[in-house]
Amino acid sequence: MTQRLIKCVKLGKELPALEKPPFPGDLGKKIFESVSAQAWEMWRSDMQMKVLNEYRLNMGDPKDYQVLLEQMQLFLNLKGGSTLEVENADRGRKG
Repeated sequence: MTQRLIKCVKLGKELPALEKPPFPGDLGKKIFESVSAQAWEMWRSDMQMKVLNEYRLNMGDPKDYQVLLEQMQLFLNLKGGSTLEVENADRGRKG
């Protein structure tokens, strides 16, 4: 079986695709069709945790979950806009 290649919207080049959609529904399908496995791993293993931790998102709260989905789409270049700032050394520190 050959590896499926796609033109990755995040990294801008042809790369190996995900083996299956990362979750059900239209968004999962959109990611599967346009985001490389490498870009998805960049989100999943690094940026997702930074967003969750930096903004103290509660995945039990539907509003917080929507913020995470929004940031994921922005990070993966699936929609236009600005991602939230993460790793700002000045935020949250006094003195």
